[in-house]
Amino acid sequence: MNKRISFFILAVMFFISLAALVFAYQFRGQLNNRQIAVKLPPASSTPLVPAVPLYKPVIDYEQAVIDTVEKVSPAVVSVIISKDLPVIEQCSASPFLDLPPEFRQFFDDQFQFSQPCQKGTQRKEIGGGSGFIIAKDGLIVTNKHVVSDVAASYTVLTNDGKKYDAEILARHPSLDIAVLKIKPLTDSLSVLILGDSGGIKLGQTAIAIGNALGEFRNTVSVGTISGLARTVTAQGGDTVETIEGVIQTDAAINQGNSGGPLLNLKGEVIGINTAMVVGAQNIGFALPINHVKKAIESVKNTGRISVPYLGVRYLKITPDLAQKEKLPVENGVLIRGSEDGPAITSDSPAKKAGLQAEDIITELNGEKLNQDNSLAYLIQKYSIGDKVTLKILRNGQEMILRATLEEKPKDL
Repeated sequence: MNKRISFFILAVMFFISLAALVFAYQFRGQLNNRQIAVKLPPASSTPLVPAVPLYKPVIDYEQAVIDTVEKVSPAVVSVIISKDLPVIEQCSASPFLDLPPEFRQFFDDQFQFSQPCQKGTQRKEIGGGSGFIIAKDGLIVTNKHVVSDVAASYTVLTNDGKKYDAEILARHPSLDIAVLKIKPLTDSLSVLILGDSGGIKLGQTAIAIGNALGEFRNTVSVGTISGLARTVTAQGGDTVETIEGVIQTDAAINQGNSGGPLLNLKGEVIGINTAMVVGAQNIGFALPINHVKKAIESVKNTGRISVPYLGVRYLKITPDLAQKEKLPVENGVLIRGSEDGPAITSDSPAKKAGLQAEDIITELNGEKLNQDNSLAYLIQKYSIGDKVTLKILRNGQEMILRATLEEKPKDL
C-alpha cells in the first residue's frame, strides 16, 4: 500500500514539473516576441535616424568647384611673350671674297660654300604665362618673371579669344609680381575679387587656373593648402630670388601657370601662382594675396609700385652664425656692409633713426625676427610713412629706436 502511495505522489510531482516547464517556455516566447517587436519596428514605420545618401556631400563639393571655375574663368588670361629674333638662313659664299673683283670673277663660279647668315628679323612667340584681371579698365596682375624681358612685347589673350596689346605698368622690386594694362573696347571685362590670405587653413580646398605649359589655356587643377609661410628659392631664366611667406599647395602648378590665380571655393583670389618644385609630385607655391594688395593699390592710385624701405644691409642670424661671430642671440639680423654697399644707406630711415653697423635688430613693432620673419618680409607689411619701433642690441645693451619708413629709391 505504501508503495502505491509513493508511486502516485511521484507521478503527480512529475506532471506538475512538466506543466511548469511548458508554462515557462510559453512565457519566455511571449517575452521574446515583445522584445523583437520593440527592436524591429514594422517597415512602414518612420526610422529613428533619417538615412543620409553617402554621395551627396561629394556632389555638393564638385558643384562648388564647377561653379567657382565657371565664375572666375572669364577673368583669367594668358600672357603671350613675343620678341624680334634674327632669321638665320644658309647662304652661299666664296672663299675668295677678300680678292679684288677683277680676280674673284675667275673663281666664284667654281668655288662656293654654304654658311649661316642673318636675313633680317622676325617676331616670334618665345613663351607664355598667366594673369588675371583686377579692374574693368584693364588692370592685370601676373608674375614679374613672366614679363621680365624689357626687350620683349606682351599680348594678353582673354578666355573668349580676344587679343590685346599689353603695357607693363610696374614690376615690384622685391616681390615676384607685375601689373599690366590693356585697353578694352568696352567695360564688359570680368574681374576677380581679392580675398583674405590671412585666414586660410591647412587642408582647405585650393583651385589653380592658368595657361599650362604656355599652350593649354584655362587649365584647372584642384588640391588643398599643403603648407603656410614657406620660404623658397625660385629660379626662372637668369633670375634667382628668395621668396618668403608663400603658400604651398598640391594643386598642380605647371610651367605657364605662373601669374595665374590660386582661389578658394568662393572664387576669391588667395594667392598668385609663382613656382613649382621640379621633379616633385604636385608641390607648388603661391604668393599670398595679402602680401601684394598694397602694391596693387599703389598702381591703381599712382600708376606705379611704391615700396617702403629701412636702408640697411644685414646678415640673417642663425645658430651657426651666432656661434661663429660669438653673438648674444641666435635670431635677428646683424647690420653689416658688403661689397654691394655700406651697412647703413646714407640719408635713409635707418640713418635718421640712429642705427649703426654691427647693431643687431631682434624685433620690429613687437614681432620677433627669426627664420620665418625676416626684416625685409616684415617691412613689406607696412606703408610709406609708417612709424616702426625697432628693438636692437648694441654692444650687448638693449635699445629701442624708432624709424619712419620712406619710399625705396629706384637705384636700390
